[in-house]
Amino acid sequence: MNIPKIPIGQGVEWIEDWLMTYFGPVFSFIHMIIGGMVTGIETALTFLPAIVLTIVIAALAYWIGKWRMALFAVVGLLLIDNLGLWAPSMQSLALVLTASVLAVLIGVPVGVLCAQSKTVQNIVTPVLDFMQTMPAFVYLLPAVSFFSLGVVPGVIASIIFAIPPTIRLTNLGIRQVSEELVEAADAFGSTPGQKLFKLQLPIAMPTIMAGINQTIMLSLSMVVISSMIGAQGVGAYVYRAVSQAKTGAGFEAGIAIVIIAILLDRLTQKLFKTKQQN
Repeated sequence: MNIPKIPIGQGVEWIEDWLMTYFGPVFSFIHMIIGGMVTGIETALTFLPAIVLTIVIAALAYWIGKWRMALFAVVGLLLIDNLGLWAPSMQSLALVLTASVLAVLIGVPVGVLCAQSKTVQNIVTPVLDFMQTMPAFVYLLPAVSFFSLGVVPGVIASIIFAIPPTIRLTNLGIRQVSEELVEAADAFGSTPGQKLFKLQLPIAMPTIMAGINQTIMLSLSMVVISSMIGAQGVGAYVYRAVSQAKTGAGFEAGIAIVIIAILLDRLTQKLFKTKQQN
């Protein structure tokens, strides 16, 4: 018995064409906003000489994580500069920071809505499952269709891939707040806004921060994949080295990504712990 193939692919392409036809200006506006954010952050990172920015980051690392983290920042960043990968590393960092900021700005409110409404949670959870299990390469296809080649579709794909932890852990953190405390806040006549911002979010902050940290790391993991659609940065060096079978060049670029990943991970973790202690 031959069962006709369900035209899922054709349906997806029809939806894509429909969105491009009726929402083309919206995508152009989003492209302009995200492109401007990436350019602005990249300009800020490359405005200062590498040695000056290294000192600034090392001072921040010392303030947050003491001398060992500051020493790693100095050695790691100077190594990146010595390898001639400073500019592409700053391009990748601009992409990661843009994607992370947008993912947090979207993910935290969605997580709050999920915590406050069981219906919203039941709708959002399957979507998050789909986003986390779908291969990241698949995100690149519609992103390129809507935003053309370049850094913008890379940011969009990074947001889709990296946003689930922020949503899930924001929802989890708020739901883990003691019901006794919530009932006490209600008994004292707290408004929903007061209860959220003065009770639930402060108590849930460690869990929320853990989700944000994961989002940053997942955004960084998309650097190499984003280079396949024209996003510049150190990921492009890795992709070029793979395509040309240049092991040494690929290893150098990989070291730069590892250094940035460790710095972002340790600094955000230490920063979150400092806030918790305060």
